[in-house]
Amino acid sequence: MKTTNYRLQTEIEHLTSPSKKEWFKNYLKEILESDKPYYVKCDYIALSFLELDNKIAYLSSEIKILTELKKKLQQAKTLGLEIAAEILQEYGIDKIEGTAISSFTITPPRKNIKTDIRIKDPQKVMELGYVKFDVDKKAIEKALQFPELFEELEPYVDVEYIEEDVPARLKINKKRNSVNSADTVEIINAA
Repeated sequence: MKTTNYRLQTEIEHLTSPSKKEWFKNYLKEILESDKPYYVKCDYIALSFLELDNKIAYLSSEIKILTELKKKLQQAKTLGLEIAAEILQEYGIDKIEGTAISSFTITPPRKNIKTDIRIKDPQKVMELGYVKFDVDKKAIEKALQFPELFEELEPYVDVEYIEEDVPARLKINKKRNSVNSADTVEIINAA
């Protein structure tokens, strides 16, 4: 993506404090009071803002791509740790000591319980004080742990507990002191 950096655009990008605001106003006045034709002034001002739009669109696109990549890498890492734990368990291994890392261990399989709250009467729940701009589900989830608050909320909410299986995973236990990257490369090459 080819971009042009106009001075006005740079001044706009640095509008972060009241002192910069005054500087920007004065620079904009200089542009308007210059001897250049009105259409040049118009184009210069408009193109400066349009270049910012281009930068914003580019960054939005890059953020979206990086977010998708991050999600894929997290999923791949999770799956990799689960497969590694499964294979190591097949060999009867639950822990191995390392030199670059302290050790790795296998976390046991467990179940996660998720709470799914469906609000039957949002207005009544909000009148009870469970509100942000909408119903505050996190506050309700905390309140449901107390019998007296559960009784207060029960007529207005349905609660369903969803059990999720979390398979065993490999857990890498890093050493407290950092390992020299040259040492790590040497260790990996020896393997």
